[in-house]
Amino acid sequence: MNKLLLFNPRSAKWKHRIPNSILQVGASIHGKFDYVFVDGNMEIDPWAKIEAYFKTGNFKYFGVTVMPGPQLKEAIPFTKRIRKEYPEIVNIWGGYFASNQYKVCLESGFVDVVINGPADDVFPRLLESIESGTSYEHIENLIFRNGNGEIVTTKKQGLLNQDELPDLPYDYLASFYPLKRYFGKTFLGKRTLSYHSSFGCPFTCSFCAVVPIYNARWKGKSAQKIYKDVKKLKDEYQIDAIEFHDNNFFTSRKRVVEFSELIMDDGISWWGEGRIDTLDQYKDEDLETMSKAGCRMIFCGAESGNDEVLKQMDKGGTQSSAQILAFAERMSKHNIIPEYSFVLGLPGKDETAVMDQIDKDIDFIKKVKKVNPNTEIIIYLYSPVPTEGSELHKQIIEEGFKFPEKLEDWLNPAWENFDLRKNPLTPWLTPQMIDKIKNFETVLNAYYPTVSDYRVTPFKRKVMRGVSGFRYKSNIYNYPYELKALQKYWLKYRQPEIEGFYQE
Repeated sequence: MNKLLLFNPRSAKWKHRIPNSILQVGASIHGKFDYVFVDGNMEIDPWAKIEAYFKTGNFKYFGVTVMPGPQLKEAIPFTKRIRKEYPEIVNIWGGYFASNQYKVCLESGFVDVVINGPADDVFPRLLESIESGTSYEHIENLIFRNGNGEIVTTKKQGLLNQDELPDLPYDYLASFYPLKRYFGKTFLGKRTLSYHSSFGCPFTCSFCAVVPIYNARWKGKSAQKIYKDVKKLKDEYQIDAIEFHDNNFFTSRKRVVEFSELIMDDGISWWGEGRIDTLDQYKDEDLETMSKAGCRMIFCGAESGNDEVLKQMDKGGTQSSAQILAFAERMSKHNIIPEYSFVLGLPGKDETAVMDQIDKDIDFIKKVKKVNPNTEIIIYLYSPVPTEGSELHKQIIEEGFKFPEKLEDWLNPAWENFDLRKNPLTPWLTPQMIDKIKNFETVLNAYYPTVSDYRVTPFKRKVMRGVSGFRYKSNIYNYPYELKALQKYWLKYRQPEIEGFYQE
């Protein structure tokens, strides 16, 4: 039998998250090919489970989803070991890392094919082609080496009608792992579902890994389809919260409002990602409907308080520093928490210019907190992505930045931190600059602890605010050792951008 093993590598941030990526692939071949799921987050020893399957001799394919960062620590060594011990296995990679770093993947010698985008239609066709021994150069969304060793990138497929895709095989996943283990406790609720309702994004920000894959395309499920899935899981597993992990959940105002009206009386809280300039076009009654329907927080990429930097990022749309501030204030009237991310440390004409922009972004973040103290702030250090052709990409190459040339080099801890956007390894950022950003982040998180950690009691908030108040108000961020010690040993502070919302 030529069975397929679909593997979701371990990632601490998504420990309790349904593995939507391999679940989506499973849906595409359900009833057509025999396959099994292995979720690294649910296994004590994922390799032992994988090896047990392969030792049966019934498997021919190893499909793995690969996100940048922690997932590489299993995806790379496991796939390499499979090539050595089971050379007949066809190794197929998908996910943002595989698509964006396809060259280093294929040059490794142990990745055979990269799925370059959605696999709903192309994956079963790929398997059928391999089974029949025919060429698959005509199949969209693939990257592979041909018989001459040349890398072939097939044409992009248009995004499919999401309502017409097969339902996700939740019941089949439950035959491998108790589904209730995936509905963990978060600040949103006791049983939180992770869900994808759309794919892509209609914008072309030059710092975003989504852009090379979707090329400014977006398509989502209808509100009715989303609600049908959610209602099923609520009835069967009593979910009471949802994290929408779409790249841009709020692209369609009509869809969001309709979904809000459908879910209004179900007692479900939810969170999603969107753009400030898109959301700012929603009417007040739309935001009020969302709030009443359980919308508790919206993640938005603010990125910078400098309009010129926003242009440098090809932010697109109409987003401006004035709008960022105004929207934060507007959200406070609707009891929805804006979660703003900022990307600090982009290249500039010289070190003075880079440091000056860091200082300005820090000042701007404090302005945001002033107009709406409940705004959650996420700080990232700029980590380049291969958005070739953009002015920003040209600039980082001119500055001397290079990605690893060997796949195994991505296992270096420094590159894992790069993927988490906490240590960018960019030549224009000095240790002094990085220290300033991280020290400010420490002071900010002490003065305004995240609301997403329900273990931070009002008493602890009051203490941390008192201890950090002088530093925050006086702009003294150097050497905040006392705050770091309190956050680590007393507060046990969690950063949602690294650890996610789920808590034990």
